[in-house]
Amino acid sequence: MSSHRFTHRKLTIPAAATAIAAAAGLAAVALLGPTAQAAPALTHPGGKAKPTIVLVHGAWGDASGWSKVTERLQHDGYTVIAPADPLRGLAQESTYLHSLLKTIEGPVVLVGHSYGGAVISQAAVGDPQVKALVYISAFVPDQGETLGALAGEFPGSQLQPALRPVPFANADGTGGADLYVNPADFRAVLAADVPAEQTVVMATGQRPIDAAVFGQAPTAVAWHTVPSWALVATEDKALPPALERFEARRAHSHTVEVDSSHFAMVSHPEQVTDLIEDAAHATAGR
Repeated sequence: MSSHRFTHRKLTIPAAATAIAAAAGLAAVALLGPTAQAAPALTHPGGKAKPTIVLVHGAWGDASGWSKVTERLQHDGYTVIAPADPLRGLAQESTYLHSLLKTIEGPVVLVGHSYGGAVISQAAVGDPQVKALVYISAFVPDQGETLGALAGEFPGSQLQPALRPVPFANADGTGGADLYVNPADFRAVLAADVPAEQTVVMATGQRPIDAAVFGQAPTAVAWHTVPSWALVATEDKALPPALERFEARRAHSHTVEVDSSHFAMVSHPEQVTDLIEDAAHATAGR
C-alpha cells in the first residue's frame, strides 16, 4: 500500500394520533440509542466539537460497505450516520441528503464513495454545518457536468462491458433500466483485493443504479468553497485513477493514493478512516 500525500445545521391532536406520535418517538429513541452509545467522546483534544460523520455509498453497494470504517470511527468517539442511497437520481438523492443534514446538530464531515461523491457535492451546497467533504474513489463532477461525460474523458475503465441492464417499470407507466454489474465480473472490476467469498455476497446484494443517472449533472457543487479530501484508488477498474487524480486536483483536495480497488472502504478501512479523521481534525472549530 502506498499513501502519498499531496498539497494539492396551538394545534389540538386527537388522542389516537397522540398515542401514535408517542410510540414513534419511543421507536426513534430506540433506534438512535446505539448510535449515541457508540460515540462517548464528543470533542477533539482542546475542547472542539467532534463532527458527525455521514457516509454515503454509491452504486453496486449499500451502507454495509462502510461497516469496518464505521466501527473504527465509533471506536474513536465519532457519531456516524450511513443512510441508504436509493440510486434513482442525482436531484432526488442530493435533496434528500440535504434535508437529512438539516436534522443533525453541530458540524458534519460528509463522505461519499463512487456515485455518492456526486450526491454529497450537491447536497452540501448552502449548508454551513458541512465542514469537509471526503471523496473515496468517487465521482466529483462540477456544475453542469454529467457523470457520463466526466467518466468518458479518461480511458481505463473496465466497467462498461461488465454492466447488465435490467428494465423496470414505474407506477405512472414510465420505465427505465437498472444497471447491475455481472456477478462473474464483480470482483475483477470492483473489488479485486476483497476476499472472493465476500465479493460473492456483495455481488448478490448489490444495489443497481438507474442508467439515467449517468446523463444527469449537478446544478451546483459545494467543493468550490468547502475543503475537501480525496482518496485515489490506484487499482480501480471502475473509475480510472487518472479521473480520480484529475478531480482531486481540480477541487484542490488533500489527496492520498492507496493501492486499492474501487471498494476502498471495504479493502482498506484503516486508510479510509484515517483520511476522514484527518478532515475532521483539520476543520475542527471552523
